[in-house]
This record gives sequence, C-alpha cells and structure tokens, in this order.
Amino acid sequence: MDLRVKAVFIILFFIAVSASAQINIGAAESPIVLEGDYNKPMVYEIGGITTSGTKSLDPSTLIALTGIKVGDQITLPGERINKAVKKLWEQGILSDIKVYATKVEGKYLFINFQLTEKPRLSKFSFSGISKGQADDLREKISLVRGRVVNDALVRNTENTIKKFFDEKGFRNAKVTIAQEEDPSLKGSVLLKINVKRGDKIKIKPLNFEGNLSYTDEQLRRKFKETKEKRSWRVFKSSKFRRKEYEEDKEKLIAFYNSQGFRDAAIVQDSIYDVDKKSIGLTIRVEEGKKYYFRKIDWTGNFLYEEKYLSQVLGIKRGDVYNLENLEKRLNYNPSGADVTSLYMDDGYLFFSIEPVEVLVDGDSIDLEMRVYEGSQATINRIKIAGNDKTNDHVILREIRTLPGQKFNRSLLIRTNRELATLGYFDPEQIGMNPRPNYNDGTVDIDYSLVERPSDQIELSGGWGGFFGFVGTLGLTFNNFSTKNILKKWDPLPSGDGQRLQLRGQANGRQFQSYSFSFTEPWIGGKKPHSFTISFNHSIQRRLERFGGRQLGKLGISGITLTLGRRLKVPDDFFILTNSLSFLIYQLDNFGQFGALNVTKGTLNNVFFNTTVSRNSLSDPIYPRTGSNVSLSLSLTPPYSVWSRLSTSEDPAERFRWIEYYKVMFDNSWFMKLAGKLVLNARSHFGFLNSYSATLGAPPFERFSMGGDGLAGFNFLLGTDVIGLRGYQNASINPVETFAGTSSRVRSNGTAFTKHVMELRYPLSLNPSATIFMLTFLEGGNNWLSSQEFSPFRIYKSAGVGARIFMPAFGLIGFDWGYGFDPLVPGGERSGSNFHFIIGQQIR
Repeated sequence: MDLRVKAVFIILFFIAVSASAQINIGAAESPIVLEGDYNKPMVYEIGGITTSGTKSLDPSTLIALTGIKVGDQITLPGERINKAVKKLWEQGILSDIKVYATKVEGKYLFINFQLTEKPRLSKFSFSGISKGQADDLREKISLVRGRVVNDALVRNTENTIKKFFDEKGFRNAKVTIAQEEDPSLKGSVLLKINVKRGDKIKIKPLNFEGNLSYTDEQLRRKFKETKEKRSWRVFKSSKFRRKEYEEDKEKLIAFYNSQGFRDAAIVQDSIYDVDKKSIGLTIRVEEGKKYYFRKIDWTGNFLYEEKYLSQVLGIKRGDVYNLENLEKRLNYNPSGADVTSLYMDDGYLFFSIEPVEVLVDGDSIDLEMRVYEGSQATINRIKIAGNDKTNDHVILREIRTLPGQKFNRSLLIRTNRELATLGYFDPEQIGMNPRPNYNDGTVDIDYSLVERPSDQIELSGGWGGFFGFVGTLGLTFNNFSTKNILKKWDPLPSGDGQRLQLRGQANGRQFQSYSFSFTEPWIGGKKPHSFTISFNHSIQRRLERFGGRQLGKLGISGITLTLGRRLKVPDDFFILTNSLSFLIYQLDNFGQFGALNVTKGTLNNVFFNTTVSRNSLSDPIYPRTGSNVSLSLSLTPPYSVWSRLSTSEDPAERFRWIEYYKVMFDNSWFMKLAGKLVLNARSHFGFLNSYSATLGAPPFERFSMGGDGLAGFNFLLGTDVIGLRGYQNASINPVETFAGTSSRVRSNGTAFTKHVMELRYPLSLNPSATIFMLTFLEGGNNWLSSQEFSPFRIYKSAGVGARIFMPAFGLIGFDWGYGFDPLVPGGERSGSNFHFIIGQQIR
C-alpha cells in the first residue's frame, strides 16, 4: 500500500474512532479530537464520495447532508470530516458512523462513509391495559410502521401514555417500552409497551388557606371538575387531572374578581400523597382588598350621550367591582343589553371600547370608558362553505345578514340560531367570521358549516297489548328535493329542505296504519310560507279468537292541507298555521265506543285548525335557552244550528257529521342554570266541547292520559294521547255512565291539564349521538267535562330518565317514574313504572 494512502487511512481511522466513541457516549456535539500531526497537515481534493452499510436510505441524500462534495479541498487533520460526521449524526437516523479513505490518486482523495442505520418500527403492542384503552392510545401516539426508532420516539411515546392515564386519574402509571428484533424483517424492531396503571388517585382532602371572606366549602364549589372524594358524590368524579385542576384555579380567581377582590391571587398550592390511592390539595389564597365602582366617565362618544351609555351599562356608584359583569355589560350580554350591541346593531362594526382605571382611592376605583366609534360597515359579500349536501338557496333564505345591509350583530347571532334549527348542520360547529375591509368600510361574512345526517329510519317492534306484536317501519327525509327526483340519486334526492315522511304499522289483519306527509317550507321560494299535505289510513278489526273471522272493524281515513307563514308582529319568531282536514270514521259492529254507544255507521269530520306558535329554542335536540309556545283552535261547522241530527235517537246518525270546538295550549321553556345543566318547564291544557249542549262532546278527538304518550303504540284511533310518566298507559281517564243506564265505563276525557319540571344534563353533544340524562316532576289529570276541571286536583309523579338522539333513528328514551297517587279513592299508589320513549313528545 502506498505510504500516503496508509497515512490518510490512519488519520481517517482515528477520526472515525474518535467520532464513534464520542457518539456512542452521547457527546456528538463536542469537537472531535484528531489523532494526527497538526504541524504538518495534508491538503487533498475530494475525488469521490461513497456510502456503505445502509439499506433504506438514499446515498445521494446522505452525501448531500455531509456538506462535502467532489472537488472540495480538505485538510487532514481538519474539521471538515468532523463536521460531516456531526451533521449525519444530528439526523437521528444512524447508530454508528465510520469514515475511511478508499484510495489516494495524487492530490485526489476518495472517501467512504460506513454507516449503520437505526432500526425501524415493524409493529407495536400493549400489555397491562384494556383493548379500549389501547385503541384510544393508538390514536394519540405517533407510532407508524417504518419510522426510525430513536430515543426521542421512545421518550415521547412514554410521556404520551403517562399523560393519557394521568388525565384519567392514574397519576402513578408506569410505562416500560422494550425493543425486540423482528425476525421476519431485518433491521426492524418490535416495541412491547407494558403499562402498569396503578391505583386510581382520588382527591382527599381539598383545603384552602388564607380565605377570610369565604369558607372552604364555598370555595370548593367553585372547583367544577376538581372535587373532593365524598361518599354521597355519585355523578361527579373525584379524580385528579392536572389540566382541569389548573382551569379550576383560574375559575377560583375569576370568582374572587367577580366579588370585588380585584387583586386576589393563588400564592401557593401543594399536592401531597395521603396514601397509595389518595392525594391531598392545599391552596393558599391571598384575597386582597374588596373594591367598589365609584366614578365612570366616557370619552370619544358622539352618537350617544354619556347618560344613555351609563344607563345601558347598568353599573352604579357603590356597586361591587365585578370585572366579569363589566366585561359582559360592555361587550356581550346574552340576557340583556350591552354597549357594544348598541353600536354594532347599527352597523358600527369597527367600534371598540376600553375601560381604563384612572384612579384607585382606598377601596374605590374610578374608570374612564374610552370609546372608538368608527364608521358604519356595509355587508359586501356572503360566503358559505361546508354545505356538501344542502343547496345554497336553502341556507341563504335563513341568513339575516344580506349584502347591501348595514352590519348587525344581533342578526348575525339570529342567523346562527336559524341555521342550527334547520337540523342539517352540527350546531356546535357553525362558524361565523366577519372579515372587515377597513379601506372601503365594508365587511365580508364567511359562514362555515358541517353537514350532519338528518334523515331518519324507524324500524321497531312493540307489544300492543290486545293486538300482540306490532311492527313499525318509518322513513323521514328532512332535507328532501322533489326537483332532483328525476336526476341521479346519491343516495336520495336531497338538498332543497323539503320534508317527506312515510310510516306504516301492522300486526297482520287486526291492526294496520299508514301515513304519508310532504312539506315544502318555502312554497314559491320567495317567502317563508309553508305548505303541507298529508294522508292517513288506519284500521282496527275485531277478529274471532279461533279461525280469524272478522267480527267488526273501525277504520279512519283522512287528508289534511296546511298553510303556514312566519309573522313579523310581535316578532318574527311567531308562526301562523292554518289547516283544513277531512276525516272519515267507519264503524262496523266495532263495539261500544265509550259511553256513547256508537257501534256502526259512517261518521264525518271536517274541521278547520288555526295555530299561533312562537319557537325561539336555541337547538331542536338539546335546547339550552328559549321557548316553544303554541295556542291552537280547531272548529267544525255548527251543524246543530241548521240540522236536526242532534235530536236523533241513533248515535251513529246523531254524530254522522261530528261537531265540536277544541282548544289546545302548549308551553315549554328552557333556561340554563349552570354550565350545561338546563331546566325545562312545561304546561299543557286542552278542552273539547260541542256547540250544542244537547248533542254533547263527540266520541272522537278526546284525550287519553297516562304512560309514555306514544300514540303509535297505544292504538287509540281518533284520540289525542297525553303521556304521564309513573302511571300505566291510558290509566288516567274519567269514568262515564251510559246514557239511560246505570252502567259505567272508563272513557276518554274532554278536558285535561299537565305540568312538567325537568332537569337535563348532557353526557355527549356529539351530533352523531347526542345523549342526556334527566330527572322530572310532573302532574296531570283528565276530566269528562270542562265543568269538572280542577287544575289543582292532579295525579303526581317523579322519576329519572335518559335520551339518545341518533340522526338515523331520531330520539329514543327510557324513563322510570313513580306515581304517588292511587287511581281509585282508597286504592294503592300507582308506584313504579318504566316507559320507552320514541321521538320528541309534544305533551
């Protein structure tokens, strides 16, 4: 071997050995000390560069990373090789680096980087945890097949797993990650992740120090997620989670600030072990002085006088210095007026206000409200994104902020509500982004939407008592499009906001019911005038027990045409609906219908209904605020005025043309109590009577009360079914005496009342599965006549329940209720009853 080649080889060997040694001990950042004579360095020109030892890495890329290229001059000993090794090492993909001279030709030096790749991930597995926890962790850790396994990857994986279990209350979880060679794939490793969760850590005790104005218990209530372990606490966990603990500390300071303690602070908090399963928390607070508002001045206001702005602000001299209330009164007050809405509802989008403390004197603070009014902004352009299924015109007709109008924040918020109540979009993800253009005084508004399934299928079976098993199939298309029927179905013609509903029930020959309805919410496309047409046909047969021969039947067929329109007075939450219906009741030896002894004949019912309703609910599935109030009146022609039918001895002839008037009132209010906890209060009234005292109330259109309120599974044709949990279906019905006899029978009523109080709390607001729990108190009664009506004589009950809404199946619920009152005087209480709920119950 040539002497020069030997010398270069020896120099590079020492460089590689030095680099490898320092790398192996984790000190790649330190300068590499060359073993050579620095007094007589040798200068070479790189004639060629090669790599060896790698399989999956690109040689040209590796050479480029070294920073050395053919034609470069290097000095040996020198720093170029040292820097090249360092650059390769910094990539984190190599476990060993050696540099050799392959040959020397005159001034040209040829070098080779002998490299050893770090192993790559083949597979990973968990042990010590459940399959569900393992599945959740796979989504959180960044372990992908083929990724280089280095110390950083292992460390990050370990930390992610520990954090995952720490959030679930396993504060002392241990994670061990072992690497094993994969015999089926050379250069790859298997990661065996073993987790020892340990005991779930509970909080006991949670104490405070330095709190002079409030007790420990009062402050503990301000911690919404960090709760002390108590034997009676069932619905709230006492697990320790660091993130929620930090958020609760911020809420504690926010509480102090809202009570006038402007300088309140947490000066120290300690976490200590009580035992293997418990930790203690001690929080030291420094309350500081309690402050009050004194003088409030306004500057920069030209549109409104100082007196009027102070009136809208609603803060007076001597009020507690509440920063939270001040912020709400200035910028956004969901339950009343605020200063910002005063300006922004009149187009002043660029408005801003800054409260400045100008003087702190003892316990009093003077403020100066610095107002910048700016100019009015005109809406320039509306942009909609995310409506992959719903057509633009369906959304645009609900938008209240139109191009050319002045900007209005209240109308922007109202638009959010209108889009949410359509039911086509996830209400939690409706985005509204005003983008002001300061140069020309305009604003563009971007609406971002996320479609959610809105069509529903009902496929169910239930036990119908006398009717046995009854199957139900229902289809509801809430975003239908008749215009697209002749076009490609994908999978259904949709996008125009129309509603098509088909439903059928049957158990064979004994009971059958079919219905169809179609609604166009904007008939003509220009105004919010709705049109609905619906058909229904139901039949019940009395069959011979053996042989199935028909003994009698009751059939009801009907058609209804409905027109509705949105009103502007008193406000545009009001809707007026008018409908005309024609029903035919066909009885053929069906049996006595109540005490009226109607067994055979054809009865006709033509009635007009008018309904005034106001719906301001914040969400159709889980409302937090708003109300839904309706008053309806149904009228038939007064046949008894010009006909003698009312004096006929034959009940079928007397009721051949059914005569009545019917009044219904429904009232439902929602109020957010705290966080996600919502109170729902409902009241319902109904009255039915005839124009003629001689004729009396008709046999149909009466009220049946008790149970789950599911008309579809009560099979009471021609009857309004009113639910009352805690009692059996149709159990709260009055007793009626047959005309001319002493026989008595339980019949449907002509007057009812019902009152409900519900507390609701959501477990999930995910649009694919909205779940909430509820507890209720309710009471109601059903009377034979309006003269017997007594609003305070009611049957009472209480209970708990749950609801789940899935777009494909609608709302499904399960309730347990306890009836406190006996159905007959001196009898036993109704007691415990379970109820299955399908759909939104109106009453």
